[in-house]
Amino acid sequence: MARLSDLPLEDLVRWVLWIAVLAILSAIGTYVAGKLRTKPLQQEPGVGELLTKFREMHSQGVLSDAEFRTIKTTLATQLQGELKAGGKKA
Repeated sequence: MARLSDLPLEDLVRWVLWIAVLAILSAIGTYVAGKLRTKPLQQEPGVGELLTKFREMHSQGVLSDAEFRTIKTTLATQLQGELKAGGKKA
């Protein structure tokens, strides 16, 4: 079995450079993967925001009274759940 000290200097330098390049590429890949994981893809609007938008749509005549009541009842239940959870989204 060949020993490290038996390798010609050029081969040793070449191996060290390849290992350094692989280490740098691994570090860059890890950094990029960490940055991509921490970013949310799309932030959803809160229940209060949705309720405001649906209220505006109702006042503009886009939603009927029955549709708005149904939406308002559903969102009110979700809003109560958020308030009980301390403002965190469920």
